[in-house]
Amino acid sequence: MRFRVLGPVRMAPRAPTAAKPRVVLATLLMQSNSVVSTHALIDELWSEEPPRTAATTLQVYVSHLRKALADGVAGVGDGAQPLLTVPPGYLLRVADDDLDLLVFETLRDEGRAAYGRKDYAEASRRLSRALALWTGPALSGIPHGPTLQTSAIRLDELRLEALEQRISADLRMGRHQELIGELMALAHDHPLRETLHCHLMVALYRSGRQSDALHVYHRARRGLVDELGVEPGPVMSRLLERILASDPALTWQQDTPRTPGTPHRPAGPVVRLPGPVDHFTGRESQLALGRRFLAGAGPLPGRVLAMSGRAGAGKTALAARLAHDAGDLFPDGRVLLLLRDAGGRVLTPHAALTTLLRRLRGGREDAPPVVGGAQGESAGAAPESEPADLVYELTKARKMLIVLDDAVSEAQVRPVLAALPDSTVLLTGRHALGALDGVQHLVLDVFSREEAEELLVRCGGPAMREDPAAVGETARLCGNLPLALRVAAAGLAARPHWSAADLVARLADERTRLSSLELGDLDVRSSLLTAYRDVGIQGRQAFRLLGLAPLPDFPLWSAAALLDTELPQAERHTEELVRARLLEAGARPGQLTTVRYGFHPLLRSLSLELLDRRPVSATDRLGRAFLALARHADALLAPGRDPLGDTLRPPAGISPEALIGSAPLQWFREEAAGLLETVRQTHAAGLWQLCSALASASAGYYETGALWDDWAQGHQLALDAARQAGDPHAEAAVLRSLGDLAWQRQETATAVDRYRLAWHLFTRCGDRASAARCLSGEADVMLGQGRGARAERCYVRALSAGQAENDPRGTAEALRGLALVALREGRAAEAGGRLAECAAQARRAGDRRWEEYATRTLGAVEAAVAAGREGDLAGRPLEVRPGVWLLSAPVPGR
Repeated sequence: MRFRVLGPVRMAPRAPTAAKPRVVLATLLMQSNSVVSTHALIDELWSEEPPRTAATTLQVYVSHLRKALADGVAGVGDGAQPLLTVPPGYLLRVADDDLDLLVFETLRDEGRAAYGRKDYAEASRRLSRALALWTGPALSGIPHGPTLQTSAIRLDELRLEALEQRISADLRMGRHQELIGELMALAHDHPLRETLHCHLMVALYRSGRQSDALHVYHRARRGLVDELGVEPGPVMSRLLERILASDPALTWQQDTPRTPGTPHRPAGPVVRLPGPVDHFTGRESQLALGRRFLAGAGPLPGRVLAMSGRAGAGKTALAARLAHDAGDLFPDGRVLLLLRDAGGRVLTPHAALTTLLRRLRGGREDAPPVVGGAQGESAGAAPESEPADLVYELTKARKMLIVLDDAVSEAQVRPVLAALPDSTVLLTGRHALGALDGVQHLVLDVFSREEAEELLVRCGGPAMREDPAAVGETARLCGNLPLALRVAAAGLAARPHWSAADLVARLADERTRLSSLELGDLDVRSSLLTAYRDVGIQGRQAFRLLGLAPLPDFPLWSAAALLDTELPQAERHTEELVRARLLEAGARPGQLTTVRYGFHPLLRSLSLELLDRRPVSATDRLGRAFLALARHADALLAPGRDPLGDTLRPPAGISPEALIGSAPLQWFREEAAGLLETVRQTHAAGLWQLCSALASASAGYYETGALWDDWAQGHQLALDAARQAGDPHAEAAVLRSLGDLAWQRQETATAVDRYRLAWHLFTRCGDRASAARCLSGEADVMLGQGRGARAERCYVRALSAGQAENDPRGTAEALRGLALVALREGRAAEAGGRLAECAAQARRAGDRRWEEYATRTLGAVEAAVAAGREGDLAGRPLEVRPGVWLLSAPVPGR
């Protein structure tokens, strides 16, 4: 080899003695057979401060280098000169066997290929030859610019990777004792290189030095913690566990030679199933269908039964029960394969087939390979065929049942099913894998109420049997989810000092409910999180936000408001969550909207729990989404008012006109149940301003639906929030709304107190327009008491303030009040004029509801006057506000 860079930079017969020409040589060698620009060479030589003569000096270095390349070679002409001038720079021609780096890469690739074929002896030979080319740190003996510094780091990393793979090959050939000294030195030189420490631990353990292997782990851990502040990775931690457990799979044994590609069939049936589930409950119809399928008597032909359902629905338990009961039908074996690894990561098809192959051979499916090896290999194994071919050979013409548990996609299981053409397969997963051909499908939902209560009574011990009310409440709080029910019951049985009521109390708070559903390795939260982590980043964000949607379910436009997005994007996110079984979709009989979405109770608990972990700024952003949702609901409820914006329109097929009349009340009953809860959420989160603003926006819903208790509860929280925030204007707005509530309930003294306090606060804040509306509210109370003169004086004051502040809505309210006073006192003509002005001001304010009210009342007055019955107006019921009637007719008083 003429050129060397794997150590000090050298060239035969001799390299330039000056450092800078050797930098040029090294830079050209690292990009051999490629053009290196003049600018790149100047940057490498002088970095950011090249001299004025840099280009000329570079030409001198190249000239010296050309002379050195020509020394010792007779008759070198232009055609033989390897260093060429090629715009915009220079090119150094190098043959494959002239540069040690090119030879190293070739040998390394050959060694990796041999390792992949499991020809470990050849891999070790090739990699050893590659490593022998190194004579020191790469590119040493010269100054490094940015390119050479990066190249040196890359080359040293390549060397370590080749070294680790060569050691792995030697370990697989049983050379553990010979490697101990080398590995100890390497671990000392590279204290943060976990792979080398793992190799050393394996070599020591196989040499009967278990305590030394444990010492290596703890020394490496101290180094990682002290230097980086991190614990060892999962591979190293798992290796420690296996050493502590004296895992026999770690002991190296020479395999009996056999012809490659010929699998060894174990004698007798292979049975690799989890233990049967204690107190298996319910699922009678599903068990019957599964048994008919396994017996070949199902309604459809096929060899695969796919069971799908939400996380925790009991798919694995049902499949295991069917497999345990089917021993007579499958004399050659029954095997369950989990399609995720110990960390919950999805297995690739190759990894799944490799693990299945181990199970079929009777080996450990969870034993990781020696560090640095390929997934699924065992130490000392001979080269053999692809796992799919071996699985096929092991199962062909045999009566076997294979359970593939927790499948994620068709692409994951298709290669596995193709390797099992003669086997019967039970397939479980959250998704219904509809693209698979020849598959029968069985969808599992939560338990029925009777099944849920039966499981709790059977597994919950005496505490459950003695408290039937707690049994039903526990089932409800767990959403009848089988896994949650089993954990709740087992937890209660394991704590005899708990009563069933104690358990119910712990489950009552949905934000902490999941913490009460943990017992040993049974953890409902972990099961639900698996489904959550399988969706994308946007899907996870949507899952967290939608936990704040109204209960019990919500339409698509509500999702769009919470997610602050357009309807098509909101539908894409919600449907992704439905497919992942994180959200439910359905319809409610007689509803306005066609599709509604909702959460299983435990998934909603998870959503809120995850949301609580978000930063404050994100929570504040969510609060604004609540407010957008509330104002949209207000727009839909108000007859004749158009929805706010293009993204928040009524459901398809529902026109704004259809919302006038009974439709708003129907919509209200569907949507408004969650408003009070949302107010509570913002109050609990300390979002004081949002809480008070949301409650104020909700007053119209409560008034239209006559939900006085919800109105009172929400506004008391909002009043506290406004005072916590130190916001007198928000406090005044809530007090005025509470005055309206007291007026509706005919609590006249309370109404007047609240209107007057709100007036004082609005006045102090300089909001004369809002203060004027408080005067109109107080006047409405007096009008209802028959105190017409005092009411009229309040209305006049309100009218004056509304006109002065150019507030058309407040002006309209005051004009409406003066019209009512005139009607009570028989001044029909004056009342008509006031109502006409009221309609004009409402039109100016853009409030069609008040405009229609004024026009409607004016029409009734004009009709009575035209018929000569204007005197009847004083005694008839009054519509004092839109949709609100004063049914009695008090005697007018001055």
